[in-house]
Amino acid sequence: MAEKTTKKNVRDDEIDLLDLFKRIGRGLNQMGKSLGKALLISIVFLVKRWIPLGLSVLLGIGASYLLKMTSASSYTSDLVLKNNNYDPELKKNSAELVLKNNAILNADLILYINRLKTYCRENNIEALSKAISISEQQVKNISDISAFWIIDKGNDNMPDYVDYSDNHDVYDTINVRMQDRLDIRVKINSPQELGTIRNGILGFINKDSLFQQQNRVRLKQNKEMLKRLNIDILQLDSLQKVKYFEETRNRQPHSGGQMVFLQEQKTQLVYNDIYLLYSRKQTLESEADLFNGIVTVLSDFSLPAKRDNGALYFGKQIIPIIFCLTLLILVLLANREKLEEVYKKY
Repeated sequence: MAEKTTKKNVRDDEIDLLDLFKRIGRGLNQMGKSLGKALLISIVFLVKRWIPLGLSVLLGIGASYLLKMTSASSYTSDLVLKNNNYDPELKKNSAELVLKNNAILNADLILYINRLKTYCRENNIEALSKAISISEQQVKNISDISAFWIIDKGNDNMPDYVDYSDNHDVYDTINVRMQDRLDIRVKINSPQELGTIRNGILGFINKDSLFQQQNRVRLKQNKEMLKRLNIDILQLDSLQKVKYFEETRNRQPHSGGQMVFLQEQKTQLVYNDIYLLYSRKQTLESEADLFNGIVTVLSDFSLPAKRDNGALYFGKQIIPIIFCLTLLILVLLANREKLEEVYKKY
């Protein structure tokens, strides 16, 4: 009896499962038909009313050009600066050593430059004019001044892109923020003022007393290091001559008249040390001649080819809005009678 009951329950379960799949299939089929019908109705609705919808697009285009003609022009340009007070070798050391070497961190520079961004947002024309040492009339043409990190993808010491959105993961060890350069983006109404603004930004950086002191310390340390390197190069050169004399004296004849050099490997090590010192010396000399300021311009502002707020800029916003409003009005008019019935009912 129990066996018959068990078989009956299993059979009922199988029937229920098949019925469930059939219901799901019917439901999906009905939903597909409904979606297809809705899509067909929508296409017919749009085709029948193509004239008012087309006019809405033309109206949006006209409004975009009108806004372009009546609004002030806006241009964007970028300036790339090199942070001369950051030594790439410091990446291998701790934060304490960075501070001991009087390095100016990019984070400090970006934070300092973004004071100008605050002045722009607050429309503090007087403060911005005083900060970058240009007239208030010229300052009125500036919309924004912002500093950004430059990202090095793959950590190969080559710049790849600018983090304008400021969403880079600081814990990413593969794609890293470059510590020896930064990007400054300026939004302005008159591109002819870019040269004056560049000089104003550089002056704003160079007049900071702490940056000045750190740069003086760097140049002084470089000068002292150059003196030490010259002494070490002379000493190694003298050591090389002594070794060469000893090797020449210690040459031993071999069978067949050939000679064997007993200390060739040690001499090669001295050569490598001398080359490393010369390389370091050349780097310091180039810093003293080419990069003796707090920052150096790597890429100057370029004259923008076209304005940012052109007809396309306004069209991306105006045309969809007017089109959607027109479509909504047409839908309401098409269902006016049903809406009146619902209104009277409730």
